[in-house]
Amino acid sequence: MTKDWMTTADRLSDWPSAQVVVAGLGVSGFAAADGLISLGAKVIVLDESETHADKATLLEHLDVTVVLGPGSTATLPPGTDLVVTSPGWRPSAPLLRQAAAAGVPVWGETELAWRMMQPDRAIPWLGITGTNGKTTTTQMLESMLIADGRKAAAVGNIGRPIIEAILDDTDYDVFAVELSSFQLHWMNNVHLHSAAVLNLHPDHLEWYEGAPDTMGLYAADKAKIYSGVTHSCVYNVAEPETETMVEEADVVEGARAIGFTLGTPAISMVGIVDDLIVDRAFVEQRRDSALELAKVSDVQPYAPHNVANALAAAALARSYGVKASSVAAGLKRLRLSGHRIQQIAEDSGVRWVDDSKATNPHAANSAMQAYPSFVWIAGGQAKGTTFDDLVRHHRAKMRGAVVIGVDRHLIADSLARHAPEVPVRVLDNAETGVMDEVVALAGAMARPGDTVLLSPGCASLDMFDSYSARGEKFAEAVQRYLAG
Repeated sequence: MTKDWMTTADRLSDWPSAQVVVAGLGVSGFAAADGLISLGAKVIVLDESETHADKATLLEHLDVTVVLGPGSTATLPPGTDLVVTSPGWRPSAPLLRQAAAAGVPVWGETELAWRMMQPDRAIPWLGITGTNGKTTTTQMLESMLIADGRKAAAVGNIGRPIIEAILDDTDYDVFAVELSSFQLHWMNNVHLHSAAVLNLHPDHLEWYEGAPDTMGLYAADKAKIYSGVTHSCVYNVAEPETETMVEEADVVEGARAIGFTLGTPAISMVGIVDDLIVDRAFVEQRRDSALELAKVSDVQPYAPHNVANALAAAALARSYGVKASSVAAGLKRLRLSGHRIQQIAEDSGVRWVDDSKATNPHAANSAMQAYPSFVWIAGGQAKGTTFDDLVRHHRAKMRGAVVIGVDRHLIADSLARHAPEVPVRVLDNAETGVMDEVVALAGAMARPGDTVLLSPGCASLDMFDSYSARGEKFAEAVQRYLAG
């Protein structure tokens, strides 16, 4: 049984008396161990992989016990008071099941980060989740905050652990926090200043393997971002389920529901009027007027889903008191990271676009909406999702398709059922070098005016180290192909 104080633990608690197990030595696991060391806890790190030997050596120099390799996570060490899990670990993992059975709490790095700031060093969090657009929206929000003169950092699922920023020498004013469903699952006592759910579509359903309602569990994890919000709950007017999440959330009294829409905004919304992004939520005259925040043309790259991301970021920024002029300035200054609808070449009237970050069908749909005709490059790990609706919706615009990856036949079957007229090539080669063949086949299908679109709709780890590695391999293959 865990120590009684652990349920309400904060930075000032008796951490030197606690033994904490960190499950996983990836980016978030290393940050969690570092944070626990700063609190004075006894730390044990367990990871089935042996690829983090350099991190292990560093931690061992700091008196952390590190056990790597197969079987290292099979048994919960005796005397464990808390487990801090890496976000990808499923609740069904033996170590986490043993912790639950023993009454030992399980937190994620996000929960630990929040506790480390309480009660005397609290930094407001503006949180963002959703199936797609999280990273872009988080980058937009950070840029708006910085344009407003705030010391802000984009943290969380975007790649920089929150604890790393907390331990930084910088005295931050506010964090823009990207949160995945995995992170939210292990989050229980976090109270964000404001939060947004951008959208909700099937993704990561395999994580809930064995449950009768995997989509329901995924949605419930996403909805946790609104729990305890103190200022504004931002929802997507086009997706009523996100508004329902707000209505059902247990928030601090006085917290407001704020919608974002690509249409004309009603009261307590941000939206579009005459190609302007406008605010009818955070202005005193909102009953009969709206405040201009930016031009739609300030959003680059332009695509409807990216404008929606900008609206959500603007709502969160305004909830924190960011000036209207800073919203526009933040959008103009922003240079998004690659692999999201990124044109990498144009030759003989054919555009080549890297959208490798589209790791589910909804993200692929967003890219497909931007092009009148395309050759689709798809495939990878489907994560329990299906492609029937995507193929049905875009079949008329598909010039052809090249399909790769572990779940290639799932996509090929959808194409055969719903777009039999579309030529499809299915490649069984699982080597990363297959991208040269992929590009050559796609190039042969494309005609002037078409776009060759790498928008896989799947995760990448069956063949590549990351979605960015997949995009880079694609870009390199395109350059070789065009060079001749």
